[in-house]
Amino acid sequence: MKRPLEGIKVLELGNFVAAPFSGKIFGEFGAEVIKIEEPEKGDSLRNWRIMHKGTSLWWYVHARNKKSITLDLRDPEGQEMVRELVKKVDVVIENFRPGRLEGWGIGYEDLKKVNPSLIMTRISGYGQTGPYRDKVGFGSVAESMGGLRYLTGFPDRPPVRMGVAIGDSVAALYAVIGTLMALRVRDNDPERKGQYVDVALTE
Repeated sequence: MKRPLEGIKVLELGNFVAAPFSGKIFGEFGAEVIKIEEPEKGDSLRNWRIMHKGTSLWWYVHARNKKSITLDLRDPEGQEMVRELVKKVDVVIENFRPGRLEGWGIGYEDLKKVNPSLIMTRISGYGQTGPYRDKVGFGSVAESMGGLRYLTGFPDRPPVRMGVAIGDSVAALYAVIGTLMALRVRDNDPERKGQYVDVALTE
């Protein structure tokens, strides 16, 4: 039986949880997912939490159904390789701090020049615009600011961490939903114009 996202190609520039979780879902439903990892240590998720034979159990979950390659995005040669890959994909998903990819010449405005049909899905702590745009975003902080941690724990003690990375995971699900909507719009557009999807952990 053909899986629903077969034929869709995704380039994952994500690290740690949110973007890789989205990439995992795309891969599970048949998309071809190419994951970029930085040289030497790779994705931080490889060494996070419970380990099995030297590798994180989280990594085994988040990396399945993906093809991993190593590129140094800080290096002009690595940036050029990203532009070449973008010519062949439908979606780029990333979770760098806003402005980081633009500084490397591989932001949305740069990439849509080589692939006008590209959907770029961006996950960050506080979104691509607004007063907190440039602040460091992390799941635990976003869960607190978004009110999730207010709902956990006991009345006489501080809020406690939930059992899973819920802020990253929920944001990842919204990223997938937004990407699928953007693909639907593009595929119904005679000019097949792409767009970018902006997801904030705090939202």
